[in-house]
Amino acid sequence: MVYRTFQELILAAKSKPHMARMAVAAAGDEHTIQAALKAREEGIAIPVLVGDKAAIDSILSALGQSIPTEDIYDIADPIQAARKAVELVRTGTAHFLMKGLLDTSVLLKAVVDKDHGLGKGGIMSHFTIFEVPSYHKLLVPVDGGMVTYPTLEQKKCIIENTVNTMRDMGYDCPKVGVVTCVEKLNPKMPETVDADALKQMNLRGEITDCIVEGPISYDCAVSREIAEHKGFKSPCAGDCDILRAPNIHAGNIMGKMLAVTCGATMAGFIVGARCPIVMTSRGATAEEKYLSIVISALAAQQ
Repeated sequence: MVYRTFQELILAAKSKPHMARMAVAAAGDEHTIQAALKAREEGIAIPVLVGDKAAIDSILSALGQSIPTEDIYDIADPIQAARKAVELVRTGTAHFLMKGLLDTSVLLKAVVDKDHGLGKGGIMSHFTIFEVPSYHKLLVPVDGGMVTYPTLEQKKCIIENTVNTMRDMGYDCPKVGVVTCVEKLNPKMPETVDADALKQMNLRGEITDCIVEGPISYDCAVSREIAEHKGFKSPCAGDCDILRAPNIHAGNIMGKMLAVTCGATMAGFIVGARCPIVMTSRGATAEEKYLSIVISALAAQQ
């Protein structure tokens, strides 16, 4: 299975026999509630709102909507709201988590709490997926939001987080391009050394359920014609699903270029915890938040 558009992901999420339940921490945000209500209307996720009930009720009233009383937890303090939302996932009341109107650091502190959080012992990473008008399928550049300067082992973990998530979403064997500025190993360029090491790990069976190519330049990763012109042969050439960036700056710039300059539509969430965590920016549109709910619901019901 390979997804070409968000519409295909939406249909896959709708096809699940049961809707996932989503705990929203500090839910008193209009765009967040709009996105959650749309996901409910589409049969994708059931919102469980944790936050200032007065603010939540005001937004719902303005939208002409309602949420069952038992699915609203009146906890105005953001820190306590984050802890309660995490608890709802831990106890099975909810299947995944979403950030509302609170700082990312507050939610992450509750998530990584050793005694009451959602950590699995490994690293968490940022998963973003883009529908790019000029590309033939959805594209996943990682990691542009969590791990700043990953070590080789952390790069391996980020690939595994991403591949596992895509397989939960229905992919069979994602193609991973470990992106650098050149297609050849150069000992003077540490990024190419790591890229080659990751490819060798894949060939040895240390990274599984995917095909890893590296080092590979961005143009060869997304254009078969350019790869052929350069004489670069690989099953990933022009057909990558995942682009593993060398550091957070490259990953973040790549994502913003796709969205701002190329007109791509995006969605994203945090992976590597016990559940997907929708953590869009405060400035994210209701559509981006909705699509992030869609992919999280799909991944949460593997």
